[in-house]
Amino acid sequence: QVQLVESGGGLVQAGGSLRLSCVASESIFRLNPMAWYRQAPGKQRELVATISNGGSTRLVDSVKGRFTISRDSAENTLYLQMNNLKPEDTAVYYCNARRVTTGRQYWGQGTQVTVSS
Repeated sequence: QVQLVESGGGLVQAGGSLRLSCVASESIFRLNPMAWYRQAPGKQRELVATISNGGSTRLVDSVKGRFTISRDSAENTLYLQMNNLKPEDTAVYYCNARRVTTGRQYWGQGTQVTVSS
């Protein structure tokens, strides 16, 4: 069982920045890929960004140029740096990881991000 614990959410004005963190309970070398999802009220959960063990990243078009996904293997932590935030970025953000050996996916509890206009 992999535990993922997110932090870093909060209330910020449009144009501001936040950095989300997701600490894994085991080595992130065993988790590939890792990703951030978000779910706004009344909407389906959507994929925001992914990162592989090799460092390859992918971002949804709506956040390209504003968000950066990264990982620190020494700290077993996944990050999402969010700059120039917009009200439409308001959502609960979830960390996701797939364990390499079993293919099973794990989710964090979510962290709320609210962007005021």
